[in-house]
Amino acid sequence: MTELLLEVDGLVTTFEGDDGPVRVVDGLSLSLAAGATLGIVGESGCGKSVTSLSIMGLLPKPAGRVASGRIKLQGRSLLDASEAELRSLRGNRMAMIFQEPMTSLNPVYTVGDQIMEAVMLHQGLDRSEARARAIEMLNTVGIPAPEQRVDAYPHELSGGMRQRVMIAIAISCEPDLLIADEPTTALDVTIQAQILELLRKLQQERSMGIVLITHDLGVVAQFVDEVLVMYAGRAVERASTRELFAHPRHPYTRGLLSSVPGFSGAPARDDGKRRLSTIEGVVPDLAHLPAGCAFRERCVDAVEHCADARPELQPVGASQVACFVAAERGAA
Repeated sequence: MTELLLEVDGLVTTFEGDDGPVRVVDGLSLSLAAGATLGIVGESGCGKSVTSLSIMGLLPKPAGRVASGRIKLQGRSLLDASEAELRSLRGNRMAMIFQEPMTSLNPVYTVGDQIMEAVMLHQGLDRSEARARAIEMLNTVGIPAPEQRVDAYPHELSGGMRQRVMIAIAISCEPDLLIADEPTTALDVTIQAQILELLRKLQQERSMGIVLITHDLGVVAQFVDEVLVMYAGRAVERASTRELFAHPRHPYTRGLLSSVPGFSGAPARDDGKRRLSTIEGVVPDLAHLPAGCAFRERCVDAVEHCADARPELQPVGASQVACFVAAERGAA
């Protein structure tokens, strides 16, 4: 049986608002097996990044906190761990690649020093050994002339190289879990492909579990095993990548896919060609969500019952979907 690496059950993460706590992540559950890749997708503000920060124990305090739920890494509760235990686990057993390397890397330290800090802290290496390890990591992530680049500052590197440095820092202690938050944002398509291929290669070599957070469905299609679609802090659909693209069941998922160039489910124009569609409306204010399903005011399939209660994930075909209409269609 495949080892279950990460378990998140009923996660509720809140931030203090003007009128009290706001649920930014609301009852989210997910799991990840060792060596597998889970993609989390959705519009900006849906709770993807806050989910990752909750798992890593990096929520900004005191504004953000995990109000309830469970998070386990290899069966060990992360919410019960002390700050010292979390510091020991971060970078060692679990690591994260942040969205923007230019703001995540310290501009006054060389990239080598920033890799060395992680391995000296978690692996107990002396400075000479840590420098050799940093050079090895830069070579591993495909940075040319690593013996020279190890002494470079972040501003002396291109965007693609800085992203590779972030990956080098994240994998330097060979973590079991890697969370990649928009790892290819702002990179051109050639560099994107190289970064994704690098992550795939490292995953195969090390059996890392990867949580990939992205809004790019093209990246999802080629890289992940399973997809979790989030909307307004909740999971609205979960399915294998193949199933999700072949049979998107939630209206929000269909809307996201229809906005992707070349997707066969996009509506046809008068000349027979596919046109891009949009999801009308805007993401609701999490502090003032509408009654019932949070997506209903933007949903083309909404019925009267959608205003009565918030749907929970339930099996529909080979997927799990939080939608009353999809559930009724699946049962028909």
